[in-house]
Amino acid sequence: MAYSAKVMDHFMNPRNVGELDNANGVGEVGNAKCGDIMKIYLDIQDDVIQDVRFNTFGCGAAIATSSMATELIKGKTIEEAMELTNKAVVEALDGLPPVKLHCSVLAEEAVQAALRDYYERKGAPVPEKLQPRCSGSCDHCHCPA
Repeated sequence: MAYSAKVMDHFMNPRNVGELDNANGVGEVGNAKCGDIMKIYLDIQDDVIQDVRFNTFGCGAAIATSSMATELIKGKTIEEAMELTNKAVVEALDGLPPVKLHCSVLAEEAVQAALRDYYERKGAPVPEKLQPRCSGSCDHCHCPA
């Protein structure tokens, strides 16, 4: 499967690249086996994501999924952002080759990690939906545990 026009656009012209100096939620996830590392920065005010940025080291699909994930959550409430799934990222990009689906999982997990960090910085309980799904000892996911 070739990359869709949307994947190529988000790879060649990624949105929301960079860091946020005033970020109050930062999440970094990565997978040493595939070499993709993603860092998401959130500026959340009154439970709304006012701004979001990312830095990704990885393939074109990793950059495109990072870019699309930021577009999908910018301006959304925390509750709405918690509902972001890798499937939604893939659909918004008009698909990904099966071998690149892990990039969409990375994007979802980076957003969740940044939201988790936001709650931890506030000293607030982290919602169950944002809890890591495994011990971190496996090689199939990117969770920060």
